[in-house]
Amino acid sequence: MALPPPPPGDSAAALPPPPGTDMTGICFRDQLWLNTYPLDRNLVFDYFALSPFYDITCNNESLRSRQIHPLDMSQLMMMTGMEYVLSEVMEPHLFVMRKQRRSNSDKVDHLLAYYILDGSIYQAPLLGNVFASRISRTMHHISKAFSIACSKLEKIGNETESDAAASESKTQKEAVDFKELMRIDKILVNLQKKLPPAPPPPPYPEGYVPPSASEEKAPDDLLASEALPPVIDPIIDQGPAKRPRFQ
Repeated sequence: MALPPPPPGDSAAALPPPPGTDMTGICFRDQLWLNTYPLDRNLVFDYFALSPFYDITCNNESLRSRQIHPLDMSQLMMMTGMEYVLSEVMEPHLFVMRKQRRSNSDKVDHLLAYYILDGSIYQAPLLGNVFASRISRTMHHISKAFSIACSKLEKIGNETESDAAASESKTQKEAVDFKELMRIDKILVNLQKKLPPAPPPPPYPEGYVPPSASEEKAPDDLLASEALPPVIDPIIDQGPAKRPRFQ
């Protein structure tokens, strides 16, 4: 009994993308092959041919069908079309495979590059895609930095405006209105005019004679005269020295 064919969607999902498309998001590794054969410059193409990155329409496949080493440059230079060449080798860790289109023995157009790193095969990204990714990441970080700076500047601006408003209100409160001051002085003068004159001083008590202006002394002069003792000359004011009497 034959089984029904799988739905078209499932079969399409099972097929790998055609070689030459952007397959930088996938990786190929065959651990069974790596455990069986050594990975060197002689067998690395056979290992690469197992991956979905390999295009069976290339000139290397034609050489394989004729029992010729697929990386024989003397044979590849006599052919035209798609081919793979081994460009960089660091056995046993790194191998770089380049896909190119050959027009003649001297002219080739480089298309894609693949690298085998410790048995895992990857497609190298295009230089334009690398630049676009780096620029996009840089623009993201710059935009984020500007957003943070703008938020901090807005916060500083709000604090400055509030401080300026507080200082302005304080200055307005402390400012003196000269018109208002003159108006208050005028009111006080008018009130003083309406008040009765000051009463005369009370009379002196009986028997008290007020001192004249010439007899009045300044308090400082009084204190000075009371504080200083009289100056006595020890020779002139004390008289002749006493002499002892002899009997």
